[in-house]
Amino acid sequence: MLYAILAYHVEAEVKSWNADEDAAVMAGLREVHQRLKGRLGPAARLGETRKASTLRGPGHGVVIDGPFAETKEQLLGFYVINCADEAEAIAAARDLRSVNPSAVYEIRALKLFIPGAAFPETAGPSDA
Repeated sequence: MLYAILAYHVEAEVKSWNADEDAAVMAGLREVHQRLKGRLGPAARLGETRKASTLRGPGHGVVIDGPFAETKEQLLGFYVINCADEAEAIAAARDLRSVNPSAVYEIRALKLFIPGAAFPETAGPSDA
């Protein structure tokens, strides 16, 4: 089954890291990625929230600046991983967190949406 591991962090803290500190975290994450090889799908580090846009509202919607989360932490990246169950996905998130312990990781089951076709990893009883 596919899981999304969403990486939250206080963006100001991450931006305060100097190049060496950031490189050290990224090197540690690459080591975790190697341990997850064969199960790890796309992973991405998102751009700054201050440069983000949000589309909301009826009809064509209105584009507004940035996300407006009521939290100190922002979604800064994500992983897609194929795990047997939630416990295995949580273990992978713990491995990621071992490198970046001040980050918060949210684990969610993931269903890919491609009209007319479900991938075997995402097909559930209700998809039949």
